[in-house]
Amino acid sequence: MIAPAPAKINLALVVGPLRDDGKHELVTIFQRLDLGDRIEVEPADETTIDGFAEDTIVRAALDALEAPHGWRVRIEKHVPVAAGLAGGSSDAATALKLANAQLAEPRELHPIAARLGADVPFFLYDGPQLGTADGTTLEPLDLPQDFVVLLLFPRGETKSSTGRAYADFDARNGADGFDERAARLREVLASVRRPRDLAALPPNDLASSPHARTLVEAGAFRADVSGAGPTVYGLFHRRDDARRAAAAVRRLGRVLITIPAWYG
Repeated sequence: MIAPAPAKINLALVVGPLRDDGKHELVTIFQRLDLGDRIEVEPADETTIDGFAEDTIVRAALDALEAPHGWRVRIEKHVPVAAGLAGGSSDAATALKLANAQLAEPRELHPIAARLGADVPFFLYDGPQLGTADGTTLEPLDLPQDFVVLLLFPRGETKSSTGRAYADFDARNGADGFDERAARLREVLASVRRPRDLAALPPNDLASSPHARTLVEAGAFRADVSGAGPTVYGLFHRRDDARRAAAAVRRLGRVLITIPAWYG
């Protein structure tokens, strides 16, 4: 069986204090993109994964499924690695769905996905989702999807570990004012009727970039960092506007233009 494993951006990411489980409280908006890897999964005597030597999370996901046999997996990578787009999380969720569909007794996947990472459960469901608690409690959102997304991968920038990003957040007392920011996010969500309304969402608490302002100056109605970065996204009403912006910022790094996707 073969399926796409789409990337995501965080249209907003509000981070709060540490929870009792050692994770941070989150309120985030997950948005799937029409950009993704392709995953093939078939039963086998033992688990082998081809196409992406750096993989660990797909193997961990399939091991956690505790099937009575192994799996042959082929990963065709298109999502940039360590870019804040959750390519690995999407690969893991897609592999779980494909493998589970081939079991005689399918498992409940959400608990397995939640143990793998905060982004993984999102990819089990269709449409944009509001992630709360540690990001794995999900609520479907009815958001406009008629906009264009420009992704900028800044030249020379690499993603710091997510753990380091959260440590830096704690060091600057970033959780202060969490309740107010979370309330603001929900208030904006309640009033979103058209793409431009997304501009009022609060900025990413975990990471920022001067390139976001550059994209706004190039015509984006909203721009921010996705996840822990370094990818910066800009939202545009029309593809032609995104193309002009891409030409203006291409000197800063690699640029891709895509659109929202409702399902994998």
